[in-house]
Amino acid sequence: MKKVITFGEIMLRLSPPGWMRFSQASSFDVTYAGGEINVAVSLANYGIPVDFVTRLPQNEIGDCALMEVRKRNVGTEHILRGGDRLGIYFLETGAVSRGSKVVYDRAHSAMSTIEKGMVDWAEVFKGVEWFHWTGITPAISQGAADACLEAIQMANKLGVTVSTDLNYRKKLWKYGKTPGEVMPELVAGCDVILGNEEDAEKHFGLHPEGVDVTHGGSVDGEAYLSVLQQLMEMFPKTKKVITTLRGSISASHNTWSGVLYDGDKLYKAPTYEITHIVDRVGGGDSFMGGLIYGLLEYNGDDQKALNFAVAASCLKHTIKGDANLVTIEEVEKLMSGDASGRVSR
Repeated sequence: MKKVITFGEIMLRLSPPGWMRFSQASSFDVTYAGGEINVAVSLANYGIPVDFVTRLPQNEIGDCALMEVRKRNVGTEHILRGGDRLGIYFLETGAVSRGSKVVYDRAHSAMSTIEKGMVDWAEVFKGVEWFHWTGITPAISQGAADACLEAIQMANKLGVTVSTDLNYRKKLWKYGKTPGEVMPELVAGCDVILGNEEDAEKHFGLHPEGVDVTHGGSVDGEAYLSVLQQLMEMFPKTKKVITTLRGSISASHNTWSGVLYDGDKLYKAPTYEITHIVDRVGGGDSFMGGLIYGLLEYNGDDQKALNFAVAASCLKHTIKGDANLVTIEEVEKLMSGDASGRVSR
């Protein structure tokens, strides 16, 4: 079986029940979350062997996070223990014209204090075919950025496929470096790049002409072709560049699709109308998990891999929490055109 490694931070997610505002909450719903663990959970659901590499504090909250990873059938062999605390993020879920809000409390977390040399990447990558990281990890600290670069360089040396989700987070870049100073060296080692219009602009100054996501409705994939081409020119190692296409009609109603460019052809996925969003956080991670599965399992059929990723992430919008807890059968049912939601008996 093809094995995958993901690397990043898992956090405690605290959310007011339902669609309450922070100021209304007298309790919080608890889940565990993070871009890279979300991808790992998706892959585990699809039957792909996957390990998650992170650093957790040696306390009961760290134990709870570790148990959550194990519960989702994700390997924990290479998780480090140490540091002071688990990072936290607070999520206020938006509705209709009120957008969701995130407040981070992850300074001095165990993962943010990781350093180069702590992980034996040669050992981690034994028998591994794919390594995935996101732009969130190098945003949290210099040490995390250094460890991420160390992992990418070892993966390149060993012939492991490397993917990234650029995932720009403006609230995290606070340690004195800008994305433009850090990200290019990391992305240069990647074979597969996923990013939306904000990621491309904030990291590399690339912006699709005539695109304004604030006006809602469907987003034209053709408008992104020039950006995808520029990314491939900027990073010659890259074989595929992908972007998700989210039309935000309101916080509760989005359109959802994606395009993939392989240096020659632009593949377009069907567009889904998601009219009653339950939880959109983790949508991009569920797309990436579906994409990695599709690229590994569909024998070079990029169109089918893209379609699987879009359908999988469409279904994620119906699931509370960050992780996408769907099966291959559910995704393929939606891919076939059955969006009825009928009871399965």
